[in-house]
Amino acid sequence: MREGPDIARIASLVGDPARANMLTALMGGAALTASELALEAGVGLPTASSHLAKMADGGLLAQSSQGRHRYFRLAGPQVAAMLEAIMGVAETAGPKRVRPGPRDASMREARVCYDHLAGGQAVAMLDGFVARAILARDGDEIAMGGAGPAFFADAGIDLSTLPGKRRPVCRACLDWSVRRSHLAGALGAAILDRILAEKWARRDPDSRVVRFTPPGRRSFETTFLS
Repeated sequence: MREGPDIARIASLVGDPARANMLTALMGGAALTASELALEAGVGLPTASSHLAKMADGGLLAQSSQGRHRYFRLAGPQVAAMLEAIMGVAETAGPKRVRPGPRDASMREARVCYDHLAGGQAVAMLDGFVARAILARDGDEIAMGGAGPAFFADAGIDLSTLPGKRRPVCRACLDWSVRRSHLAGALGAAILDRILAEKWARRDPDSRVVRFTPPGRRSFETTFLS
């Protein structure tokens, strides 16, 4: 490739099965140690450390140290959006890994995508926001709609704190399970924070699944879907 970004280099980093498993494990937004990521990848610690160094050098991962441990996380939401888009292509065109049915259904309904809500519930939420002029959409561009400020104030989300963050307030993220967009950006993250803070739902400890309680689902739907 003579012009433009070197996509082959990024593709080679993501394309290794062990590295792909590590990156998928980090889609939950948490930072993990090399030992934890070695388990996710099914490789030994020296091999995992080599993979992690390559991905960090390639700009896909950020790392920090705490005591004797080094922690790795995705370098940012742009990396997470790329991985979510690749998952969508793999779901459509590639061979599928067999997983237990109920777990797969839960992943499709509601899950964490880096730091925001994804899955069927998140896609329905974005559709409703656009239909009610809470958000305005033009292709892949999402902006605050005329009804947005009052709506989010009533929902307990302070929009004035969002533009100061070094990221878009609203951004479309292609959902791999529904193959349509859900809401990312600082606003998407704030909505997920509200859901978890209100205990309407909880994160599965061993996956990216977000499980709503029955009362929590009603509260979520009343607040964000009605």
